[in-house]
Amino acid sequence: HRLSTGEMEEIVAAHPAVAECAVFGVNDALKGQNPMAMVVLKNDFHGSHKEVEQQLVQTVRNQIGAIACLKNIMCVERLPKTRSGKILRKNLRQLIDGEELQIPSTIDDPSIFEELTLQLAENKI
Repeated sequence: HRLSTGEMEEIVAAHPAVAECAVFGVNDALKGQNPMAMVVLKNDFHGSHKEVEQQLVQTVRNQIGAIACLKNIMCVERLPKTRSGKILRKNLRQLIDGEELQIPSTIDDPSIFEELTLQLAENKI
């Protein structure tokens, strides 16, 4: 089945605790690709990250259907962006898949990938 990461991203972004997010496909040996979300929570959010992640999984499942297997959700401090504000989803996918990062010259802050690598290790992803 072909699922739209854009549709999933709209659903995730609509959650009241989410400031911004990116949903992108990561390699999976069995299914080809699985969707993954990186979520930045609002500054005034003081609840459990795990609880929000579970709510997001359930919301996507309810609105798209059981075929939508958005199970990999990670709360992060910030997302990699270009100076104009575009989220670098391709670089996020490369980071998760263990590919060589092809960081564009227009990136706002290249140190974000070091931060994300540490967060990925902490979350065992």
